[in-house]
Formats: sequence, structure tokens, C-alpha cells
Amino acid sequence: MLGSALPATGQTVTDVSARLAATLQDFHTSYGFPAATASIALPDGRIVTAATGLADIETGRTMTPETPMLAASVGKTFVAATILALESEGRLSRSDLLAEHLGNRAWFDRLPNAESIAIDHLLHHTAGLPDHVHLPAFQAAWAQMMQGNRVNGPEDLVGFIAGLQPLTDAGSAWAYSDTRYILLGLVIEQVTSQRYHDGLRARFLDPLALTGTFASDRPDLSGLAVGYVAPDNPFGLPERTADTKGRLLWDPAVEWTGGGPASTAPDLARWGHLLFGGAAMTQQYLDRLLDAVQVAPKDRDTLYGAGVAIQTTIRDGRIYGHGGWVPGYVSSLRHYEDHGIAITFQINTDAGLRDGTSDLVPTREASLADLVIGSVR
Repeated sequence: MLGSALPATGQTVTDVSARLAATLQDFHTSYGFPAATASIALPDGRIVTAATGLADIETGRTMTPETPMLAASVGKTFVAATILALESEGRLSRSDLLAEHLGNRAWFDRLPNAESIAIDHLLHHTAGLPDHVHLPAFQAAWAQMMQGNRVNGPEDLVGFIAGLQPLTDAGSAWAYSDTRYILLGLVIEQVTSQRYHDGLRARFLDPLALTGTFASDRPDLSGLAVGYVAPDNPFGLPERTADTKGRLLWDPAVEWTGGGPASTAPDLARWGHLLFGGAAMTQQYLDRLLDAVQVAPKDRDTLYGAGVAIQTTIRDGRIYGHGGWVPGYVSSLRHYEDHGIAITFQINTDAGLRDGTSDLVPTREASLADLVIGSVR
């Protein structure tokens, strides 16, 4: 089976596996990051994966493909898929006003655009809401968290934007905001009467055999690769973001549905293959997932659907996916529609990646795509 040729390319799975490992090692040598993993989901669902470097520099722990890292905003794909599943079940509609589900919360009337926001606006980042992550009040709260204070809960996070002016009218423009996906998490819990993470496991993780994906809801996450940041990072974190036992020095629960679970590259590749291939649910959903808005008025080739970035390029055709960044970790998930290929990678550092001083992420995305589909362009 491993020696069988892939359609159109003539490569075998063994060929792809060897080239993936070599490419990953070349990047490790060129860019000097601590470690990375990468996986490719082939059109038939087989997963090719590789890893390089150290998951923990200080202890010498080797990175493996099964080593989990924080997936960050790649997790928005799970949140959006949950909303679409609930819509298929008749438990909500994307056209529902947010007030129908959360209107009785004490803070709701102080939410910008409170009475005009629909669930669909939240899915597409068109609700006109500020992003709490970039507000001085939240950043001050983060500093307190670093001093050992408790993490803010979801409603506390929403509270940071209560009383502020909206950025735009709801539905009129795109602007990325973690706060909007925090609100979607609250809607999911309101509708299902269960914790978001419990519903995610029952609805997707267990049925789809995503065994390496789990809630990042506490600092002590089993087997997590240690994340590394730049020494002058704005979070007040030491370069090593975990203690000597591998326990995070900050609580990733602060991300909740604004970010993502801990996961592995093979799991994320499998998720991308199933989600964008239309096989993540028994109900039809792809048309709703890919129903998109323009990110910028003059750019027709860059869109955002329901928790999915969509780009059309001459080089690679239609691409679906999401990126993720959180202190110490960077993730990428991309699905190439024309070729049926999903590609993921994760790195256990954000040094030079968050501020755009490195071309690692786009260069690596392109090189991994070349690995499998370059010969059939």
C-alpha cells in the first residue's frame, strides 16, 4: 500500500514521506527554530507525517509527530463546524439574532451593536465588535494572570468590550476578532446545555478519531511541547514558556473558543481533509461553511467563510484553511481543493513569526504544497 503511486503525480507514499522529512529538516537547519511537525492528508485519506528538533530544549526531549502543541486559532474551524451542526439539527439558525440566545446576560445591553448582531456576523467576523485581545484592559489582566491570578472566564472576556463603540455597523465590514468566537462559544453552551469542550469531543473528536486533540483548558497539558518566545515579547513571558516539569506559565484557558485545542499535525491534517472534503458530518454543510465575505473591498481572491480563510491563487487554485498563533506556538492548516490535499504544520516558537520579520510560514506553506502537487500544476 505504501508503495502505491498517487494519482497524477507518479509519487508513492514512501516518496512523499521521505521528501517531507527532508524538507522539514532543511527548514529546521535554515531557520533554527526549536522543533516542528508537519503532516499531509492525501486524497485517499492516508496521512504522511514528520517531525524534527526538540520538544523541550532543556531536557532534550525529541519532537515526534504525536507531540501536541497549542493549535490556537485553527480551533475556530471547530467552533464554526459546531454552529453549522447545530443549525442542521434545527437548534439554531445562522440568521438568529444574538439577543435570542444571550439577551438575558447582564452585560448584553452594553455589547456594541447588541440588538443587530446575528450569529452569521460572528461566524464571518462582520459583527463590528472590537477585539478584547488588543485592549489595554485585557493586556493588564494578562499581566495579573502572569502573577498567578485566576484566568478570566468567557463572560469576563466579553466584558472587556462592553460599553465600547462598535467598529462598524453589524454586517457592513470584515474585521478579525477573537471576541466574536468567544460569543459563539457562549451560544453553543446555551443551546446545548453542556460545556463546549465536552460537546466538541462527542460531536467531532471521538467520531472522527481525532485522538491527539484535546481541550487546552489548564496549564498542565500532558505531553505538550514546550513553547518558546522572543526575550522581548510583550507578554512578560520568559523565553521558555513552561516550568521545569513542562507546565505552562500561563493558562491557555484564556483563549477558550477564541483560540483552539491542543492538537497534533496528523490530527489537524485529518480534520482538514474531512472538514473541507465534506465528510466531517453526516448532514450537508459545505455550502454554508464556504459561504464567504470579502476580507478587503478590492481583493476578490481573499475571502472568509464560517471559520475558514479562503484564497484563490493562480499557482494553487482554491485554498481553504486557518492559521493559528499563541505565545510560543504557530500552526497552519491548508486544504488544496483542486488536489484534495490537506497540509498542516506546527512550530513550538513564535519568535520572529508574530512580528512578520520571518518569511518562514508562507515559505513553508508553499514548499509543502510543492512537495505533493507541484508536479501537477
